[in-house]
Amino acid sequence: MDSVSPLPSPSSVTNYRIYTSFCSNDLLPTPSMSNWIECYDPNTNSWHRVCRIPELLQNHVRKDFAMVSIGDSIYIIGGRLCDKAPSHHDPYEIVQDDLEVLSSVIRYDVCSGMWSKCAPLAIPRFDFACTVCDNKIYVAGGQCTLGIARGTSSAEVYNPTLDEWKPLPDMSVMRYKCVGVTWQGKIHVIGGFAEKADLDKLPWNTIGRCSAEVYNSDNAKWDLVMGMWQLDVPPNQIVAVDEKLFSSGDCLNAWKGHIEEYDGKFWNEVEGSHLETLSSPNSVWEANWPPAKRIYITMAAIGSKLFFLAGYRKPGETSRLMSVVHVFDTWAKRDGGRSLEPTEEEGEKELCSHACVVFLPNN
Repeated sequence: MDSVSPLPSPSSVTNYRIYTSFCSNDLLPTPSMSNWIECYDPNTNSWHRVCRIPELLQNHVRKDFAMVSIGDSIYIIGGRLCDKAPSHHDPYEIVQDDLEVLSSVIRYDVCSGMWSKCAPLAIPRFDFACTVCDNKIYVAGGQCTLGIARGTSSAEVYNPTLDEWKPLPDMSVMRYKCVGVTWQGKIHVIGGFAEKADLDKLPWNTIGRCSAEVYNSDNAKWDLVMGMWQLDVPPNQIVAVDEKLFSSGDCLNAWKGHIEEYDGKFWNEVEGSHLETLSSPNSVWEANWPPAKRIYITMAAIGSKLFFLAGYRKPGETSRLMSVVHVFDTWAKRDGGRSLEPTEEEGEKELCSHACVVFLPNN
């Protein structure tokens, strides 16, 4: 993955779009630092800004929320509300203050471009697990209080047809910075900073980070699975492709130099997934430039392909970014990775939530 390659086959990505949410991280004067949504079209390797997230005051930013899709609707769930602005004392510093934990849920209709309010979460939370299964949204864990590094074991499910959240049984472990993924027809909540209320933090704290909880809808209970994550650092993202799970990093290092796959027993490095241009994409533009700094990265799966959407600060420039999409085909026998043509943009931005994929029906 050391050179710019053609776009993926249009037949594999037609009608799919990838949506992300950013906020400004620019020290230059800007009307507001509040969130907006961008859309990536894998058919044309192009980005466009969709709209701002509504109901945010100037310089208020929503972070650590979940963004998932059902049909042609995007749901933004929970998170923490922050006030973010350049410092009055240091023009090269951005100051951020946490304001509150959010329970609000809003829906964006991709086809009509309209926003609407949904029923709020029963329990406000951020840094929680979230996934979609059978056209319902499941959330579990997360932090409910600012300034307290403790998770919750509570979980709930949203039915968009009824616009209603219902409580689920509590997980056996309180956890936050956990990852939600639907795999083999079941809800998986993996990793996170975990703690059992009735036990001392250690050694369970370390053991718990490697565990997962699997929701069994047949008997409405969570099953604790030990050792499923196999690291004591919480995962960054996990996606399901066919019968395997894929990860590329953890919450301390979102890209650790390769992709790993989980086959139900072990996490193993995927052959050929050392994507050099993702780690240091200089070969995409100027090979003799100093190393570029990666500002953000998020992963999305479409069919057999993993899309890594990354932003890099160009060497020597503090208010200009290069956006590069790297694609890895999990079905490829060899040379499954490639980098697409980079795009340049003014200003700096911060990723506020992981990407979600939307399938757009033919008009």
